[in-house]
Amino acid sequence: MFSKELGEKSVRIARETIENFLESREEPEMDEELPEEMKEERGVFVTLNKSGDLRGCIGRPLPRQPFIEGLVNSSINSAIRDPRFPEVRSEELKDITVEVSVLTVPENIEVDDPKKYPEEVEVGRDGLIVKSGGSEGLLLPQVPVDNDWDSEEFLSQTCVKAGLSPDAWVEGAISVERFSAQVFREEEPEGEIVEEELSV
Repeated sequence: MFSKELGEKSVRIARETIENFLESREEPEMDEELPEEMKEERGVFVTLNKSGDLRGCIGRPLPRQPFIEGLVNSSINSAIRDPRFPEVRSEELKDITVEVSVLTVPENIEVDDPKKYPEEVEVGRDGLIVKSGGSEGLLLPQVPVDNDWDSEEFLSQTCVKAGLSPDAWVEGAISVERFSAQVFREEEPEGEIVEEELSV
């Protein structure tokens, strides 16, 4: 678990990384004085919102690199490499809020009947990863809360994110993994940073 202080630091680093990269097109040098928790391998996502609408969201779900590396790379990628959006411009940042999700290691959900998947998914706690062949889709825990989805709709929308039919989870030719996240975000651009309570 990250402390609120560490979560706030993560959001500040994300914003500063984006600001500096948009100005210089250079990645920042890593600070060797960082807390040990930020050097541990963790999954991380960075989400940008503009006037309440998604402006970019990219991350690394698996703990395959130190958190700080994933944070920096995801910050830059969410600003300039999300294929759904044009690159963020420097002048936009005053209207954009930054959100950092610190992920736990995904675990496979085992069921003897695919129709039991919804019973194993708790909206407000779980994020989901759906895999089938070479297809993969991920949705963060806050997505179903923001969209008022139940666990069945959450499963369906994660399948859609993977490029599959909404009923792919019922058909059973997929694997489903869950993870949880601590979410730290700015309440307003460059404003107070809070830890989001994910609840339904």
